[in-house]
Amino acid sequence: MRSLTHVLAPAKLNLFLHINGQRADGYHLLQSVFMLIDWCDTLHFEVRDDGVLQREDLHVALPADDLIVRAARALQLASGTSLGAHIAIEKTIPAQAGMGGGSSDAASTLLALNRLWDLNWPLSRLLPLGLALGADVPFFLRGHNAWVEGIGEKIHPIELPPSRFVVLKPNAGLETARIFRDPNLERATEAATMSVFAVHPFDFGRNDLQPVAQALCPEVDLALQWLSSLGLKPRMTGSGSAVFAQLPEGVLLNAAPHGWQMQVCSNLAVHPLAGWAVSDV
Repeated sequence: MRSLTHVLAPAKLNLFLHINGQRADGYHLLQSVFMLIDWCDTLHFEVRDDGVLQREDLHVALPADDLIVRAARALQLASGTSLGAHIAIEKTIPAQAGMGGGSSDAASTLLALNRLWDLNWPLSRLLPLGLALGADVPFFLRGHNAWVEGIGEKIHPIELPPSRFVVLKPNAGLETARIFRDPNLERATEAATMSVFAVHPFDFGRNDLQPVAQALCPEVDLALQWLSSLGLKPRMTGSGSAVFAQLPEGVLLNAAPHGWQMQVCSNLAVHPLAGWAVSDV
């Protein structure tokens, strides 16, 4: 039986996130830098000849119709293949963290099954499927750190210097839609440029969602305070609730407070599955 094991799905951090405006249809215009980190979920794929799609949760129980299953089904239907798959997932990236874990799982599923089912689709055929699954999925499919604009559809690859980061995830989660609905959300931050960002890439801008998240979720505020007490410069990633800070050499970390998840990560130059689909975009 054909299989692909230990397929990685990395998380991302938003180095900054600015809201520049809002369209008439309600979508927010943003600028951000998405950075890949080595905090990864791990997936294992095995071909099924009966067309059945089956997911096995090895660590954390996931919703029955999560993004992994939806991604596999979307590719199966679009390609017309008669093959199925058994997909086992070792889930370590926390949910409702602003780290893109579900979107990354979906992207790695599309890339792995494209290879395992011998479809050999180029990236241009996978990207529309990814976008239909979630706004962050195309970023993970493209596989490079990126400057992101518009409603998330404008993705420009960038290079970042290697560095280490500490990521702290409180137990509480946050719903993205709730933050974007909040009347106190800043929606008119002046547009930035890549050249200004490049001067201090790890100390640029802010996360416009963070003040609203701190008001809605006291644990976000506590996590920021704890990292600040260590002399670090923390901020929230995405719509939270995870927060992070660049970690200089020599800084010692105590155990995370309140039993929260904490991990020291390095950024990635490229996605672990870069090149799994021919890039024609």
